[in-house]
Amino acid sequence: MSGTRRKPGLLGPHVEGYRAWLIGQGYTPGTVRNMLKDFGQVGRWLVMEGLDVGELDEQRMAAFLDARCARGQRRVGGPRSMRPVLSYLREAGVVAEPAGAAPSPLASLLERYRCWMIQERNLAPATVLRYENTARRFLREQAMVDGVFTPSVLTGADVNAFLLRECARVSAGSAKGRVAELRSVLRFLYLREITSLRLGAAVPPVGGWRLAGIPKVFSGVDTQLLLHSCDRDTEVGVRNFAIIMLVARLGLRSIEIARLELDDIDWRAGELLVRGKARRQDRLPLPVDVGEALVAYLSRAHRVQPSRRLFLTCRAPRAPIRADLVGDVVERACLRAGVTPVGPHRLRHALAGGLLRRGASLAAISRVLRHQDLATTALYAKVDLGALRTVALPWPGATR
Repeated sequence: MSGTRRKPGLLGPHVEGYRAWLIGQGYTPGTVRNMLKDFGQVGRWLVMEGLDVGELDEQRMAAFLDARCARGQRRVGGPRSMRPVLSYLREAGVVAEPAGAAPSPLASLLERYRCWMIQERNLAPATVLRYENTARRFLREQAMVDGVFTPSVLTGADVNAFLLRECARVSAGSAKGRVAELRSVLRFLYLREITSLRLGAAVPPVGGWRLAGIPKVFSGVDTQLLLHSCDRDTEVGVRNFAIIMLVARLGLRSIEIARLELDDIDWRAGELLVRGKARRQDRLPLPVDVGEALVAYLSRAHRVQPSRRLFLTCRAPRAPIRADLVGDVVERACLRAGVTPVGPHRLRHALAGGLLRRGASLAAISRVLRHQDLATTALYAKVDLGALRTVALPWPGATR
């Protein structure tokens, strides 16, 4: 160590704990050294200002950054750069948690709605989040009167106005989801006597017919291009390759990939436990190439925290991936491969189409995709146009 190293002031007793915490969060050694320098500067600033460590909060961190700028220091980070300092000191019990402001009327109502969905409706966490987001947008847009939150004045016209705006920007399938989400919050408002009318009856149905369209085809060649685009010499690339393999070979949904845990892989039996919709759990056979992709990822992954989730972010602080990252991975792979960007669900279509062309029955495809209704799988029968031509009746007056 250099003899000119400056002392970390009041934060000296916490340096080693902070170092270990940063390493546990997945920061690289070089980044840890730089963050410890900032840590020491905060400690020395506290001494200069005559403040105690326990008095640190977001406002004083902002004052510390302002003081660095006033001294002419270059490359002064923003408030976000100081979040790890406060996070560690709060976890260590040195700095108190910030006092929460009184929730707004809208936030209070949404909290009651969330508890109702969980306790009385027993909805899944992902469903609760989706319903709550729609409720927040609806109430913020339609229940404000001159800036005052007044849900009691909601009318059927407010419901229709919101739904028309939503239908203009989403697909027919998503619009049907908005209808269900809107009816839920309106039912809650009526049951809790916040509104005097059954406004759920004012929500019109959305036109749309099952099996009306033909799934857009994504070829197996394009899928291989996505896989080849992943740079498997890097941790990010080997992780993304494993994610795309799970979608393309097993048809896993984004949320199912995000939920995977290390214990869900039974290496001896060659099976994978998948947590799907409606708390459903399925065991799928683990193909050799998918298993090899997972082994390659786990061999390269920098796992430094107790999380049992299979896929983690590749940047510190390390955390389990969110479901929307799967879509980002597939879209970026499409751009690298030079194919039209698609979402993960299109790879499920490609898997179903490939199985159908190889002679698999709709019942078998339904089991692979884990559809609850065989009618959902029947949609994929439309993509095999060659087989459909053999059963089509000739048009009157035309030769076949």
